[in-house]
Amino acid sequence: MSVLVLDKRGRPLMPCSERRARLLLARGRARVHRVVPFVIRLTDRYAEDSVFQTLRVKLDPGSKATGIALVRETGSGVAVLNLFELMHRGRQISEALTARRYFRKRRRSANLRYRAARFNNRKRPEGWLAPSLQHRVDTTMTWVKRLMHWAPVSALSMELVRFDMQAMQNPEISGVEYQQGELAGYEVREYLLEKWGRQCAYCDDKGVPLQIEHILARARGGSNRVSNLTIACGPCNLLKGALDVREFVKDETRRNRILARAKAPLRDAAAVNSTRWALLAQLRTTELCVETASGGRTKWNRTRFEIPKAHALDAVCVGDVGSVEGWRRPTLEIKCAGRGSYQRTRLTAQGFPRGYLTRQKRVHGFQTGDRVRADVLKGKKAGIYVGRVAVRATGSFNIQTPQCVVQGISHRHCKVVQRADGYGYQLKKQPASPALLSSSS
Repeated sequence: MSVLVLDKRGRPLMPCSERRARLLLARGRARVHRVVPFVIRLTDRYAEDSVFQTLRVKLDPGSKATGIALVRETGSGVAVLNLFELMHRGRQISEALTARRYFRKRRRSANLRYRAARFNNRKRPEGWLAPSLQHRVDTTMTWVKRLMHWAPVSALSMELVRFDMQAMQNPEISGVEYQQGELAGYEVREYLLEKWGRQCAYCDDKGVPLQIEHILARARGGSNRVSNLTIACGPCNLLKGALDVREFVKDETRRNRILARAKAPLRDAAAVNSTRWALLAQLRTTELCVETASGGRTKWNRTRFEIPKAHALDAVCVGDVGSVEGWRRPTLEIKCAGRGSYQRTRLTAQGFPRGYLTRQKRVHGFQTGDRVRADVLKGKKAGIYVGRVAVRATGSFNIQTPQCVVQGISHRHCKVVQRADGYGYQLKKQPASPALLSSSS
């Protein structure tokens, strides 16, 4: 990964390589500004004396994860500098709000039985989003602004139209040119791959070429509507032929699951469609040039350059891309972990208290979420551990390392590396390229 650089006054400079960052630190020309992501601050240079190139932040918004890529424009192509994968916690927020609603309902029915009902005294502002959806917009904007603070970003790119539902239901709506362009079929195929989990609907086979298949064959009056399409491997598609799914699939449970899933909406796609315009409006408040593109073009770019499927790499392929350099680099996974909770009582499934939390978040100077280094010199747990800490009132902490969770580490062995900021960090390698997989097999 490239190292982000700030000048003497904390203003962003062009990122540098890891080797150059080590030399600057060794010669005393730089100081460590932040550990994860790694940011250094120069002690002998100002932004006015530096030369800048065009940097762009690219976004691939998702329901569970958003891909973020910091790239440098090189003529018609891009060179990848940093890759990030932002893991959202919208599902946890939704479940927590649901549980809180039930607990509140029980308290009111048990203690305030004759309380007057309230209906029309709450109004939602225009453009309101559910907290689980607003969380996706807010966290994405947080990291866009952080990258703008650490790097001289001059433009943004965002995958706006994830799935064009109307055009897929009625392909003639935009004219013949819409279907006969270079992106013909990519929107529908990408939607079906997401909907069916990128596996054959009939045999659940993964990692094989998949084809678009009609549940009710065209020979029997089936249509091209998305609700009548599925994804199948070559042998299953050939074996099914013009048979009806009720005749082809003998297992009643599997048959009912296929029929139910065909008509079910794509929940993650609905979440992306609900938040995309709100995110675009927030991006435009940065006063930078914002480029938008469809999910079909992202898939087309990724296929052209033989780049594997990943959230961060999808972000690299967003928009008009002529070539891609340096995409084979690790991705920093950023997991939204929150900053704690106001709730001081742990509850059972029925809403009764089962445990109490301490009133103070800090224990011996440490807080859950801090990145620490523990040097244990002797005992069964001797070693060096670096990771996210979970504190206890007893002073015996747990440390989440990239490999495992180490329990029972005394606070006396711990040293703070970076204070908690509501996120957990972990580096992960990129998957192999499709071309490499095909050559190895």
